[in-house]
This record gives sequence, C-alpha cells and structure tokens, in this order.
Amino acid sequence: MMHPSSSLDAPGDMLALARSLDAESLSRAVALRDWLVTVAARMEDSNEVLTGFLERLIDLGLPIDRAVSAIEALHTEYAGIGRFWTREEGTVVRYLPHGDRREAIYQVSPFAHVNRTREWLLLDLAETPDDLFPVIPELKEAGYRHYLTIPVRFTNGAENAISFATRSPEGFGERGLTILRLVMPSFSLVTELRATSNRLDEVLRIYVGDDPHKAILSGAIQRGQVTRIRSAILFADMRDYTHISSTLTPESAVELLNNYFDCLVPPIEDEGGEVLKYLGDGLLAIVRDKGDDTGGAAQSALTAASRALQRIEAANNEGRFPVPINVGFALHHGDAAYGNVGSGQRLDFTVIGRDVNLASRIADLNKRLGEPLLMSKPFVDHLWGNPLPLGSHAVEGFQEAIEVYRP
Repeated sequence: MMHPSSSLDAPGDMLALARSLDAESLSRAVALRDWLVTVAARMEDSNEVLTGFLERLIDLGLPIDRAVSAIEALHTEYAGIGRFWTREEGTVVRYLPHGDRREAIYQVSPFAHVNRTREWLLLDLAETPDDLFPVIPELKEAGYRHYLTIPVRFTNGAENAISFATRSPEGFGERGLTILRLVMPSFSLVTELRATSNRLDEVLRIYVGDDPHKAILSGAIQRGQVTRIRSAILFADMRDYTHISSTLTPESAVELLNNYFDCLVPPIEDEGGEVLKYLGDGLLAIVRDKGDDTGGAAQSALTAASRALQRIEAANNEGRFPVPINVGFALHHGDAAYGNVGSGQRLDFTVIGRDVNLASRIADLNKRLGEPLLMSKPFVDHLWGNPLPLGSHAVEGFQEAIEVYRP
C-alpha cells in the first residue's frame, strides 16, 4: 500500500512536477486542464464531463480501465450521485440513497479512507489483502492489477472522491501519476462548480417549483415582479386536519402530511401539472393551457384530482393514516399569478390573484356541500362531457354567487 503525499498539490511542488514531464506530455496535460475549466465547465451533462476527462487521460497514455466517482448531492431522494465507468460498458449512473446502510458501506470504503487521511491511496492489488476494503475481491476478480483513489474535497467540506483501476501489470507509472497530479486540481474545481450550481438549481426547484425556480435563476428576484399563467387551477385541502393532528406528535403529523401528499402529487405530475405551493395541509397546482387547447388542461386537472381521490381511498383502506382522512378538490380555470412579495432582503415567491382566491373559496364549499370534488363554471366551460350543476353559492370575498358543478 502506498500513500503519495497530498502536499504535492502545493504551487511549488506543482512546478516541480511540471518540470519532471517531457515537453509534449506537459503541453497535453496543460491542454487537458484548459479543457476542464473552459469546455467541461459549461457542459450540461456531467456524464459527458467524466467520459471526456477519462478519454483525454487515456489519450495521454494512462491505462485506465475502470473509474468510479461519488459526489455528494443535496436532494430529498438521494444523498449522492455515483458514476461508474468501464471501457466495456461506458458510464452508468447510480443514485446513492440516504440512510444508515449507505453510511455504513461508505465508512469501510477506500473513498472514506482517502477523505480521512486527505492523501491519495495507490494499491498494487497483487499485494493487497482481500479484507483491506470490501471492494478489493471484486477488483481482483475482474482482473484489475492496480487501484488508485483520490479525494475530491470541496471548499464547503463536502467529501467526494474518484478512483481509477487498471489491468496493466505496470500500473499507472510515474508519468501517469504526475499527469494526474497536474490535472486533478482543475477536475476538483470544475466538479465543485458544477455541484454547487446543481445544488442551487435543485434546492430552488424543491422549494418553489419547476417554473418559478427557473424564473428566479434567470433574475426574477425583484419585489413586485409578477408572472401570470393561464391554466387549470387545482386546489386541495384535507378535512379536519387541525383536529386530527392535535393528538399527534410533530413527527407523526409530518409523516401524515407526507403520506397524504404522496397520494395527491404523483397524479398531478403524471398529468403534466405543477405544484406551485404547499399550504399546510393543502396544495395549489396548475395544469398549463397549451395554446388554444384549454380543454386538454381542464381534462388533465380533473383526471389528476379523480386519481388522487382514488389513492386516498386506497390508503384509507390499507390503514396508512392514523385515522381515515378526507380531502376536498376545487377546480377552476383562469390566471395563476406568482410573484415576489415581502420586505427588505426577505421575499417569498408566492401565488396570488383573484382566480387563485376563488379556487380556495370553492374548496371551502366542498365542506359545506359534502362534495369531494367541485368545479367552477369557467372550468367546466373548457371541459368535455356533462358535469352535474349544484347551483350558485355565496363565497367569502366575492360579491357574486359562484356556480359549481360535480363530475
């Protein structure tokens, strides 16, 4: 086992490394560094970055047959992204799950080892015992002879790494290791820049929705900016949530809401809808009009609401909630407007407008009329079929009575 010192990353040592290479190798290594910080930094697909990096290293004469990278991610559904590359199969992406099992696997891996020591790990597999790391027998069985793991640490402390394996009996050689020493700082920099950008993009998408997060990233962050979306509007809320949650611990109440939204959100997204806002025990979603085809948006919203009600019923029958729950859906068609509201440096990207307010008031009618799904007149005007009219009803905040229908 060998640990090349990470101190070679210092500027003075980097100069010494550069002088140890022949002129052609140095020129090509510098060209690879330039490619990383210019072309690769702007690539949309991270798989292409890794593949391009490996292809250029192989072009430089490094006998790489296998490479694996693991980069931390800030995502609700996974903790990191692993990319597995081999000469035979190319790149395969694996999403690393949250939880104790992944952490236990990581702690006994070469990746954890190099992040603890902050040094490179180079192994001659013929001289490495099988029990040093769980991956060693797998590498030997696949015919690899030498294995190199390099920490890729971010400025925020995130611990990442990349490994290379070769079937060459001679290993990577001094020239190959020198080239890697010269180019890895640029690879780490580009990896961190891309990961930081992806984190910002993902966090905004998670908390404000797909379209609003794009607007924010494009510069729509001034107070008072408003965007209108002509769409079918879907408003849903749970019946008696305050009473139900009063007997639950905060943790159980969160679990209830998550299971509840798991019934509502997938049908909305399956129909091309977008959840714009979670409102405690309710949500506001839209299905955008596609040109003049407003009937398609209305039908998709109705289908989403109907399927969500079916999923709630199934969850009740399976006992997935502390007590059986009921939900009311209100469907309307009009302008959903979202914009920046607040004061000083603290703004909220929120949904506003008359049509949004009307949808929420129709949801109040669900309770009074005992109906799980109600539609407004502007909504059914875009709908196919013959919904059943339930008359006109006064709602808070609107002078005129509102006509409502059920499927």
